[in-house]
Amino acid sequence: MGKKGGKRHLKRKPAPKFWPIHRKEAVFTVRPKPGPHPISRCVPLTLIVRDILEIVKTRREAKKIISQGKILVDGKVQREDLFPTGLMDVITIPDMKKTYRVLPSQKGLVLHPVGKKEKAGFKLCRIENKTTVKSGHIQLNFHDGKNMLVRVKDANHPEEDVFQTLDTLKINLSKQEIIGHFKLNDGAPAIIIDGKNIGKSGKIVAIEKRPEQKRRSTLVTIEDNNGNRFQTTMDYIFVIGDKQPHISLTEVN
Repeated sequence: MGKKGGKRHLKRKPAPKFWPIHRKEAVFTVRPKPGPHPISRCVPLTLIVRDILEIVKTRREAKKIISQGKILVDGKVQREDLFPTGLMDVITIPDMKKTYRVLPSQKGLVLHPVGKKEKAGFKLCRIENKTTVKSGHIQLNFHDGKNMLVRVKDANHPEEDVFQTLDTLKINLSKQEIIGHFKLNDGAPAIIIDGKNIGKSGKIVAIEKRPEQKRRSTLVTIEDNNGNRFQTTMDYIFVIGDKQPHISLTEVN
C-alpha cells in the first residue's frame, strides 16, 4: 500500500536558492508546511530565526522559542516552526522590540527591518481574484491566501465594489479593516516581485494594452529614482502606495 500525504522532507539542493543554507553541509533541510505561500516563494520560520536573524544556533532551540509564542506573523502568535512566511508578511519579535517585513530583492525574499518612524500595524495585500457570493456581497482573495468580504447594500448596483484584481489593499492587522486602496495605474509606486528584474521598484510610467491580450500578461514599465526603466508583465507588479510608497524598501534593489 502506497504512502498517503505529502513529503515530510526536502533536500537542500532543490530548495529555493534564496534560502540561507549551505547546500553541501547536509543532505536534507526543513520543509515548510502547507500554508499561505508556496515553497518557491516562502521562508520557514525556523530558517528566519536560526539562519537569517541568527537568534539561535540549532533547530531545536528555534522550535522551542517559536512554540513559546515569541514570534508574531501578521500580528498573530505563530507557534509552528515550519510555518511558511512570504511576500509582505510582517514578522514581529516583541522581546527584541524588532519588526521585519518580507520584501523581494535580486536574491529572492529578504527581511527588511521596519523602522520606528514607519508604522508596522498594517500589511499590503494584492487582490488576486474576486467573486460574488450568494448574498450579493463581494469576496476578495489576496496573494497570501486570506479572504475579505466587502458587504454591499444593493446587489444589483454594488457601489461599494470599487476594487479590481491586482490592486493593493492596506489592511490593519489588529482590526482586519481596509485602511487604504491603491490602484494599478500610471504614476503609482510599485515593486517587481518576480522575473529577472525582481526587487526593482519605481513609479509606473506606461501600461501597454493590446486587444485580445490577457490583463496579467500586459507589459508594464516602471522608472526608478535614477531614471532607469524596467519592463515586466502586470502579473509581476505589486503596487505599494498611491503617490508615494507606504512602506520602506531595501536600499539596494
